[in-house]
Order: sequence, then C-alpha cells, then structure tokens
Amino acid sequence: MKVAIVGPIPPPNGGMAMQTQQLIRLLEKAGLEVTHIATNSPYRPDFIANIPVVRALFRLVRYFFTLLNSLKNVQIIHLMANSGWSFYLFAMPVIYIASWNKVPVIMNYRGGLAAEFFDRDWRWIKGAVQRVDKIIVPSGFLKGVFAQYGVNSTIIPNIVDLSIFDYHPVQLNKESLHIVITRNLEAIYDNKTAIEGFALFAKNAPQSRLSIAGSGELEDELKALVATLGISDKVSFVGRLSREDIAALYQSADILLNTSLVDNTPNSIIEALACGLVVVSSDVGGIPYLVTDNQHAYLMPPQSKKWVAKRLNSVIEQPDVARRIARNGYGKVSAFTPNVVITKLISLYQESI
Repeated sequence: MKVAIVGPIPPPNGGMAMQTQQLIRLLEKAGLEVTHIATNSPYRPDFIANIPVVRALFRLVRYFFTLLNSLKNVQIIHLMANSGWSFYLFAMPVIYIASWNKVPVIMNYRGGLAAEFFDRDWRWIKGAVQRVDKIIVPSGFLKGVFAQYGVNSTIIPNIVDLSIFDYHPVQLNKESLHIVITRNLEAIYDNKTAIEGFALFAKNAPQSRLSIAGSGELEDELKALVATLGISDKVSFVGRLSREDIAALYQSADILLNTSLVDNTPNSIIEALACGLVVVSSDVGGIPYLVTDNQHAYLMPPQSKKWVAKRLNSVIEQPDVARRIARNGYGKVSAFTPNVVITKLISLYQESI
C-alpha cells in the first residue's frame, strides 16, 4: 500500500510533529510504502530563513509543487490537520489536489481550538471538509465538535511508544516530592498559574521541587515570576528535551502538573500515565474525555492557583488514594499502544481505497 503522510516533523518537538514522526516509522515497520510531505520543511536556500514573509512564501510555493508532484502517485493520503491559518495554508491544498487526482484523503484533525475555529470559519472550510473520505480525531471532544456540524468522525487515539516510557510506581514522599511540567512556555499552557499554585503548595511541602521542561516566548517572564515568589531554589527550567530525556524526567518524578487553557488529547498526559505518575490537570477541552476526575487523574478548573495547590495537597494528604488513581491512569494507556492504533489505521486505509 502506498500512503502519503502530510504533516510536520521535529524540530520543534510539538505534539503533532511527534505523532507524525511516529506514524511514519510505524507504518513503514508495518510494511507500507510511505511518502512524507513535510509542512515545515527546511528553508532552501538557507539564508531565506532570515527574511520574514519571503521565507513563508518560499516554503508555501515549494510545498504546493511537492503536493502536485507526489499526491498523484499514492493510493491514500493521511493528512495531519489543525485549526486556524494552518488549515488554509497546509490542509486545503492537499484536499483539493487529492480530489482532482481522485486520491482518497484521511484527515487526522487535531487541536483544542476547533470549536472556535469552526464557529468563525465553517462557511469557508465546509467545502474542503466535505471532500475528505474519512475524518479521524484523537478524542471524543473533537468528535463532538464535528458532530455539531453534521459531520461524522472516527476516534483513533494518539500513539504512545511504551518502549520509551516505562512504568514505575510513585512513592509520593512529602519530603522529596518531584513535580514536572512538560508543556512549552506559551500563554495557552498557563504555566504562570502552575508556578503560583506550586508556590502556595510549597508552603505545606517545603522540600518539594518543580521541573519545567519546555521553551517559549514566556521563558524570561516565568523565570522572573519564580524569583519574585522566592522559590528559585525549588524550581528548575530544564529547557526543551528529547523524547528520551523527557522519559528520564518522568522516571525521576511523582506528579505531572498541567494547567493548559486549551487542549485536545495531550501527549504529555498520556506519557505521564504510561510512566505511572499522578496527573494533576486543568479540565479543559478534550482532557475530561481522556481521563476521569478522581479515577484516572485529579482535574481542576483552569486559571486557579488555589485549585493547583488544593489538588497537589490532596496527593500528599491521601497518598494511597493518589497511588490508586495513578494505577488506574496507567490502565488507560493500552489504548494508545502502536499495535492497537496502527491496526485501526490500516483498516481505515483499506476501506477508503
């Protein structure tokens, strides 16, 4: 079977890029002939990367001609799609060129802002959406968004490679508690609330420490906040890590803290569950579809430092309960293993062809 995968790959190590990279590797391992068309290919020539606007035009023109030359030679197209301008610039050309060449498209739609995007732009994107053969989404949250517009979709979960993320039971020792954040330092992840909530919690657990893995435009601002709160000795900014280093960080940790304002099916939560961590997360977007409060994780309203502190205190006040919740969370992970997900995908490819 000849399949084209259209989507970004690292760097940077974003969720969609990591999923695209894993998908290519696993489909090739399953015996499929895979053509990858990157939406974030390197700029050519190199100096173009330093010229705003021009670099975007160069990338788009190159992308468009790659689509014209490649899509007609495959049997099925797996399109990684997101909300906003990304949909117009990268998804719509694939859909219309594939339609012209009569090649079926499986649109793998992702992104926590889908509801807002559809509400604003549905009349402009409706025609493209109706041209795809099948729509797959990683969560019930996105399935519900599509259903509001009379569009059917199939849930195919994200992929987690358990050979990298090994399970370990957490100790939850108040005297050496290690909390980690593995989201980029951007406004939608609201790391400010996470840091402020941790500062409140640290008054009750002064030996606890927080590691923040990621990078972004708010790095200097968040470091200044840590200094202002007087917790510099407890908080480490470890930067952007490889998947192997992220796995090692999870192995050293007890709790994953996630305070995102917009989300779908975060890989960070799935990976943390796979490693046996207690997950404390905001209950936005697709997260309540992924885990149930007090059963697989501790969920809380967004933008509340008091809730962050409250949930972290719950973990150390009832460690046996927290460990049971972590074990339940680990039980959810089997649905995301490569064998399960790739088998479902190949079946969908065959149906479409």
